[in-house]
Amino acid sequence: MTEMLRRFVRERAEHRCEYCQLHQDDSPLAALHVEHIRPRKHGGTDDEENLALACIDCNLRKGPNLTGIDPETGAVKVLFHPRQDLWKAHFEWQGIHIVGRTAIGRTTVQVLELNSDDRLDLRLASGK
Repeated sequence: MTEMLRRFVRERAEHRCEYCQLHQDDSPLAALHVEHIRPRKHGGTDDEENLALACIDCNLRKGPNLTGIDPETGAVKVLFHPRQDLWKAHFEWQGIHIVGRTAIGRTTVQVLELNSDDRLDLRLASGK
């Protein structure tokens, strides 16, 4: 993956995690990662449409997952796809909490642990 492509992904995301919305300025100790939405092990490529900007927590928790279990229905659901889905269609802010509005949103919140204690603390500290 070229540096130009990495720069493009960062700028397209406005230097913000495309899952939890953490801005790079609020993560001074760890650079946000360019991650594969569909992991290479599942046939994902380095094409710009398969790349997203993710904080270290979202990137590590997502890992090779493409799906998860919707905590409301128990059904297997795909995770949020930043190139195909609109963030506001699947998530909303309730104070410092990210709440899933749809099955995709709920599943992504659970799998990526978007409201872990560490993340809530970080949002409080950054004034979110």
